[in-house]
Amino acid sequence: MKKIIVAVGSTRRPKLNAVWEALSVIGPTLDEAALYDVIGVEVESGVGHTPLSRAELMAGARGRADALVRIGRERSEPWEYFVGLEGGLDVVVDNGQRLVFLESWAYVSDGARGAYGQSGAILVPEGLARRVVDEGVELSVAIDAFSGEQGIRDQQGAWGVFTKNLHTRQDSFRTAVINAFAPFFNAQLYR
Repeated sequence: MKKIIVAVGSTRRPKLNAVWEALSVIGPTLDEAALYDVIGVEVESGVGHTPLSRAELMAGARGRADALVRIGRERSEPWEYFVGLEGGLDVVVDNGQRLVFLESWAYVSDGARGAYGQSGAILVPEGLARRVVDEGVELSVAIDAFSGEQGIRDQQGAWGVFTKNLHTRQDSFRTAVINAFAPFFNAQLYR
């Protein structure tokens, strides 16, 4: 059986597990004769510690995937897909009121073409939004203080805190990865 290696621009367990879960769903449609392997490589996103706009989130996801492509080529790695994941905030104004949403984005590349996928969004409580957006506190630090727990980023994430674990960080990245892979596993539709 053919082995397809998917490189992910992170070594964080929720991100790697999200890619594994996504591949368990889409893998047979992507290539029914393949087994998949996921490897994590720590790379820079090229954006700040907590992106504060959709444009920054998308740039961070793509920056991670592009860095993997470069590394893979330099090392002659057998990686076939390159996945960049970026989570952060999107600050918008609606009817004169600032709304801050948590989003997770993915960018998937095969080294020649790429596609974005997004998880959806959830409203961030204003007290937490003030700490991150106005005071510049990193989201991972702020959510730990906000929730009274430690290491939220490597567990359920802010998504889990906001939804009482009905939808976790891993879940949101899983959705973003499936969405980003759509032009690959449903190529006929996207031609």
